[in-house]
Amino acid sequence: MSSHEKTLKLVTNLDRAGIESRIAEIRSAAQAAGLAELARMFAGIEGAPRGQLEASVRNALRWLAGKPEHAALVAHLELVEINLPNLK
Repeated sequence: MSSHEKTLKLVTNLDRAGIESRIAEIRSAAQAAGLAELARMFAGIEGAPRGQLEASVRNALRWLAGKPEHAALVAHLELVEINLPNLK
């Protein structure tokens, strides 16, 4: 995720691998931005049950609330959140 604005393509058919890939990107971007606490929310999340993924994403969105400088991270988290029902 770069510092300039990009259009985020709305994808609603991500499977577990796609969701986990997006979460890994978010974790890396958070680390690169010096947001260690946010990155820790997604440490070891691969293979986690749907409920744990949902809780981590919602906690991260709450943590980022009111931080407009991290709007790109919020957008990617919202995309993941939209796809969570695809997890069986």
